[in-house]
Amino acid sequence: MSDWDSVTVLRKRDPGKAKVTRTDAEINAARRAGVAIATDKKSTLTNSSHADTDHRRIAKLDRDNDVAPPPRVDVSVGKAIQKGRQDKTMTQKDLAQVINEKPQVVNEYESGKAIPNQNVLGKMERALGIKLRGKNIGDPLTFGGKKK
Repeated sequence: MSDWDSVTVLRKRDPGKAKVTRTDAEINAARRAGVAIATDKKSTLTNSSHADTDHRRIAKLDRDNDVAPPPRVDVSVGKAIQKGRQDKTMTQKDLAQVINEKPQVVNEYESGKAIPNQNVLGKMERALGIKLRGKNIGDPLTFGGKKK
């Protein structure tokens, strides 16, 4: 038992004369003699509330130093998706099936809560036939000067 952090106190009949030991041999001898043994663990922390305060302060610093949250889809894009979907008489579920995404994804894009993904926007553009990226959002999608 070569643990630096623990102290074993061997007590004989007189509680005023306690002996401190750190070896296994002395502890085993005391057990054989039937002496009361008490083991105390010493802590290296002097003030636990101080350590707790440090953790709270560090956590606050981490929250304050967070980078800007990722941009969300613009509201105009969401309205364009909704208008294009309604022009084709599609529900959010129908559009999700066409672009092979979950209906929740379509809902998030329409409400402006989604983080833009160029692949998803491209699939929506092709399915709805309208522009959702760049300038002129909501205009008909054209390929080489021709409308699709």
